[in-house]
Amino acid sequence: MANGQITKTEDRNVSLDRIRNIGIIAHIDAGKTTTTERILYYTGKTYKIGDIDEGDTQMDWMDQERERGITVQSAATTTFWKNNRINIIDTPGHVDFTAEVERSLRVLDGAVMVFDAEEGVQAQSETVWRQADRYQVPRICFLNKMDKLGADFDGSAAMIKERLAAKLATITLPIGKEQTFKGIVHVLEQKAYLWEDEELGAKIKEIPIPDDLVDCLSQARTELVELIAGEDEELMEKFLSDEEISTEELIAGIRRATIANRVVPLYCGSSLRNKAIQPIIDGVVDFLPSPLDVPPIIGKHPTTEKEIIRKPDNKEPLCALAFKIQTDPHVGKLTYLRVYSGTFSSGSSVYNSNNRNSERIGRLLLMHANKREEIDQAFTGEIVAVIGLDNVKTGDTLCQKEQPILLEMISFPEPVISLAIEPEARADQEKLSQALGRLSDEDPTFQVKTNQETGQILISGMGELHLEILVERLRREFTLKVKTGSPQIAYRETVSVNETAEGKYIRQSGGRGQYGHCWLRVEPKGRGEGFEFTSEVKGGRIPAEFIPAIEKGVIEAMEKGVVAGYPLVDMRVVVFDGSFHDVDSSEMAFKIAGSIALQAASKKANPKVLEPIMKLEVTIPEEFMGQVIGDISSRRGQVGGSKVRGNTRIINAEVPLAELAGYATAVRNITGGRASFYMEPSHYQELPRNIQENLVAKVRGEEKE
Repeated sequence: MANGQITKTEDRNVSLDRIRNIGIIAHIDAGKTTTTERILYYTGKTYKIGDIDEGDTQMDWMDQERERGITVQSAATTTFWKNNRINIIDTPGHVDFTAEVERSLRVLDGAVMVFDAEEGVQAQSETVWRQADRYQVPRICFLNKMDKLGADFDGSAAMIKERLAAKLATITLPIGKEQTFKGIVHVLEQKAYLWEDEELGAKIKEIPIPDDLVDCLSQARTELVELIAGEDEELMEKFLSDEEISTEELIAGIRRATIANRVVPLYCGSSLRNKAIQPIIDGVVDFLPSPLDVPPIIGKHPTTEKEIIRKPDNKEPLCALAFKIQTDPHVGKLTYLRVYSGTFSSGSSVYNSNNRNSERIGRLLLMHANKREEIDQAFTGEIVAVIGLDNVKTGDTLCQKEQPILLEMISFPEPVISLAIEPEARADQEKLSQALGRLSDEDPTFQVKTNQETGQILISGMGELHLEILVERLRREFTLKVKTGSPQIAYRETVSVNETAEGKYIRQSGGRGQYGHCWLRVEPKGRGEGFEFTSEVKGGRIPAEFIPAIEKGVIEAMEKGVVAGYPLVDMRVVVFDGSFHDVDSSEMAFKIAGSIALQAASKKANPKVLEPIMKLEVTIPEEFMGQVIGDISSRRGQVGGSKVRGNTRIINAEVPLAELAGYATAVRNITGGRASFYMEPSHYQELPRNIQENLVAKVRGEEKE
């Protein structure tokens, strides 16, 4: 296993089969950023290893990331290994920043999934694994922290198989465990390697296979051959005929099965101790796909909606997806693009098929976290950043106007928590609005709304940490002094029975009047099924051109709710009758009529308030189990079960977000600081009647004030 040969960064236009676009994904604290730092060091991209505890990592470059020791924004970089170009995106592990993982996986061809070898599969591990499944991203698994107390290679591998339904192809076995971990046995090469500490893991020493691992290696090799032969027709015949399968044939078989998402290669090591990272980089090149190995990108024509396929080729028409917007204090707005086909250069014009506008490319950049390298041209398969695209949003497709294509948008979860925010100085109001606009352009899960009646600005996000960091960015990056209110829960409303109502808007004022009239029916839908609007109007009772105006009025009315002012969700609205006036009817009149009818029908349809429920996972010493479960129950939580892992208990529960304020302090006090917990949004459910009544009374009391 030789060290990687470093290729100059100027040699960017490598053949597509030698490009790898990968992400590093994992649960928080599994070691993603530490692993990325080692990859960059061993591939020659950096000359020193960054350390999270020292706050000098390359990929966590924001002040908040270095201070807190967590990744907040995904960061992109490019490096080279054995004449292959590897474009890497390091993603956050905290659930509040799950949008960063979502949009990264949307544009990546492969991923390295990092696990803590003591913890195994954790809550966010399952979330990001499902995200990778959704985008059909092939991946390899890395059991990190093999030197940690309690690290368990076999136990963690079994958890991955059981909880993630993964077929693991074991590539490396550990030599030693916990504090005695010092190297690996390579199952494919059938060799053993040690990493010498004084060389920061850059020096690899081959040793004889330890006696206690000879049988383990033989068994692992046999299982690997059986697994791959069972997944690969080319090798199955050889296997059944008892013919020898060479290492080269086995590597090719593992590659085919990995790219087809049928198997997942498994590695082990310790990023912090600089051990066994180079085999993972080999695995990225050997097993993860190039842009040629994944299906061509499929889109549709923006007007005809005819399906269009673009092959990964520089000679094809341009097709690129804007997957991330970032505000850079030095150069302004940066738009990150994945180029699926074609090429473009700085100064050229591109067409945005989402908003039907053309824009000129300013400068083209290759990013290394927050460092920039200016380039003249972007090629197929690259991930680049562009300056000058002022009207491009996350998820927009860029192409050639003569040959347009529209790619599927990236979907993001809805925010669950809100804060009221205002500038300390009234003169900073406009500056705050501009800063919030730039931050919401960057982050699709960060929403800004202004209450038209009170003028109060509400910011919404995925959790308290998410909003806390965004408010801190306002103070640091935009030099704004702001005040915030206490967190508010993102309640929703819905209807529970079918009801109909009439909406009529008639105004006469000398000249031409206004006339809009419709009948609507509201119907409840299942939780999370969203909003649907349909027309059952027959016989031209309402002209077709006024139906969209009714829908607009319905959507606007839904935003205001009917119980406590929270948006209405999970319902079907049907317009089934109405009337019009040849002269006085207008879009505005029908929009108002639709709004009136929706409000009236929803009020009759036994409306309910819904609250967000969080999935909670608490890891505690056994002796605190009763107290922690009691505390969860007092918060209206439902305990779903618990598991034993070593000498700790893992409690799984579902708890209303409204009851989790201050939970970190509470669980710390109960366990003397020995607990850790993780939470993520799960679903919405109906608020208990007594709490709903209190909430409505409180909202109406605030409105009177």
